[in-house]
Amino acid sequence: MTVQVIRRDGQPEWAVLPYAEYEALVEATEMLADMRTYDEAKARLADGEETVPAEVTFAILDGANPIAVWRKHRKLSQQQLAAEAGISKAYLSQLEAGKRSGTTAVLARLARALQVDLDTLT
Repeated sequence: MTVQVIRRDGQPEWAVLPYAEYEALVEATEMLADMRTYDEAKARLADGEETVPAEVTFAILDGANPIAVWRKHRKLSQQQLAAEAGISKAYLSQLEAGKRSGTTAVLARLARALQVDLDTLT
């Protein structure tokens, strides 16, 4: 690598190098960042972090109610989820149908029962 060092007051201040070498350094830096991101993601998965399946994401993006989508993904009946969250099945049905909006406390209990963040349901 050909580098010209420009000094000021006896201290290196600038390094000048051919543009092709600069581009190679940028590419190597980006590759290293990508490798670190990949390694971090693999470590989180190995530690048990859950990924969101595509069918869950697409169903919610298509307008399906997140509570219903996650309940079905977790293979819970409305009765099971309602019991875990301490609400009636009828109330849960209304939440899933969009006829009612739950309080923060109710949504937090549903999120806990579904093992998702509260933000996931709102």
